[in-house]
This record gives sequence, structure tokens and C-alpha cells, in this order.
Amino acid sequence: QVHVVESGGGLVQAGGSLRLSCVVSGIDFRASVLAWYRQAPGKQREWLAVIGLTNITYYKESVKGRFTISRDNAQNTVYLQMNSLEPEDTAVYFCNAADESYPWGQGTQVTVSS
Repeated sequence: QVHVVESGGGLVQAGGSLRLSCVVSGIDFRASVLAWYRQAPGKQREWLAVIGLTNITYYKESVKGRFTISRDNAQNTVYLQMNSLEPEDTAVYFCNAADESYPWGQGTQVTVSS
């Protein structure tokens, strides 16, 4: 059974940083392409970043250069380092497979104050 748990969110001022973590159990983690998503109030969930099996990464244009996705296969964990945060980054952040095939976790709330 796949289980996804995100953590690391919080309240931060504009320009600040946060590091999100996501532990995924019940899968062959090393063989999984993983991604981060977010959902802002009143908006649809959107894809942010993906990391492949060889650590190749791709980013949504609006977060490129500010966010960094990484993975630790030994810990079944994928990370999202977020720098230069903006109020527009306020959302609930989720991780999932790149094809969104896992059950969605509860996410972690990120609030950026101006």
C-alpha cells in the first residue's frame, strides 16, 4: 500500500526559504519518477518540479532558479528546497509520482507573508 507524507511547511516572510520533505512508502522508490505539486486557494493543483531516476530535473518556469528538487533513495524521501519565496507561493504542497498515480497525501501548508 502506497503512503505519502509531506512535511516542512510553515509561515515565512517574503524572501525567505523552506525545505519540504516527502516520504513515500510502499513503492520501489529507486525506480520511481517523483514530482512536487501545489494547490493555492481557489485554484487547481499544479505541477512544480520532477526528478528522474538519474536525478535529472525539470521545473515549472515560475519556480525555476528558486526551487530545487532532490531525492534520497536510502530514506525514501524527496525534497523541495524553496528559496526567495513570494506571497504567490502560498499553497498546500504535495508530492506524488510524475503520473500522479499514488494516493494523495494531506500535503503541507506553506504561507508566505508580504
